[in-house]
Amino acid sequence: MIETTTIATNRYAPAGSNAINLYSTGADGGDGLTIGQLAIAVSLRSAAACEAQSVIKMNSMTRGAQTLSKAAEWLDRLAAEVEPTDSEWAEIRAFAIGELGVEASALPADVSSYDRRMQAAAAMKSKMDTLSQSQQQQMIDLQTYVNRRDVAYSTSSSIVRTLASSQSTNAQNF
Repeated sequence: MIETTTIATNRYAPAGSNAINLYSTGADGGDGLTIGQLAIAVSLRSAAACEAQSVIKMNSMTRGAQTLSKAAEWLDRLAAEVEPTDSEWAEIRAFAIGELGVEASALPADVSSYDRRMQAAAAMKSKMDTLSQSQQQQMIDLQTYVNRRDVAYSTSSSIVRTLASSQSTNAQNF
């Protein structure tokens, strides 16, 4: 039995996770924690940390997808044969600078010619490509967190099964 322990979860959970502090209360009549209880606690903490990181990644990916969708709409508007109105261009320009992170100097003051529209479209497309690559990396990160979570749940399930089997065997031996 273990009376008090601190477990660092950095091997089992995403970076930046806190340690788990486990203390036996003795309420169950025991003197402390079993190794099985300790292992289950670490596995469940790991799963919870991975789940939290997954939610953060999914929210970030949703925002990125919305930004890409809006950027594609504006890009289509720039590529249309009819030039955008001054107010539309002002809105497109504000979006490109504020949401996509395009440098203001990369965007023309107006889009009165096809060349200027294509210059603006190229600047936006470059940032969209960067955002798309970021989205792909976030998808890989999300899959990693989901896999870690699944391993943690599987580990805790295996421990519970093993403990139950052990107790069943001990009961039969009496």
